[in-house]
Amino acid sequence: MNTKVNEHIEKSRQWKNEMSALRTIILDCQLTEDLKWGKPCYSFSKKNIVIIQGFKEYFALLFFKGGIMKDPEHLLVKMGENTQAGRQMRFENVQDILDKKSIIKDYIFEAIGIEERGEKVQIKKDATPIPEEFQIKLNENPELKSAFEFLTPGRQRAYLFHFSAPKQSKTRKSRIEKYIPNILDGKGMND
Repeated sequence: MNTKVNEHIEKSRQWKNEMSALRTIILDCQLTEDLKWGKPCYSFSKKNIVIIQGFKEYFALLFFKGGIMKDPEHLLVKMGENTQAGRQMRFENVQDILDKKSIIKDYIFEAIGIEERGEKVQIKKDATPIPEEFQIKLNENPELKSAFEFLTPGRQRAYLFHFSAPKQSKTRKSRIEKYIPNILDGKGMND
């Protein structure tokens, strides 16, 4: 058991018992435990398999390659319309976790098998449209354009989704201005 994860669970105000129950099941599957992105994360041969996530309304076990897993029990949930790889198995209480113990293990062992076989999630590379207001800024500022192109594809998409969301041009412009310094520093939206 990882001491960082112990401390994380002890400090948790919400989902402490659920986290402990799920952790016991996961560790029984011989995965390596670590704290990544501020959450208990479990890997096999240095490949992330699952991560424990707590939300206001539910508690979840995210399978990093859940999108290519079989889901005979129909328990895996796609988190958002743009999510491609990850899928969550959601819980509301400890009993829910304990009732699904063998199913959780089966899913974890399937995820391990996917890693052992080297299977990859085929990411669709749909071109995310660049909002007109941002394209103008890119055309006006070669340094900004270069910095944006240097970002990872995921960070680029996140910015483009965020910039495109507002209906009013004024709001889109405001969002773009707010994040220009982050882009120039090579940072993502949440860095």
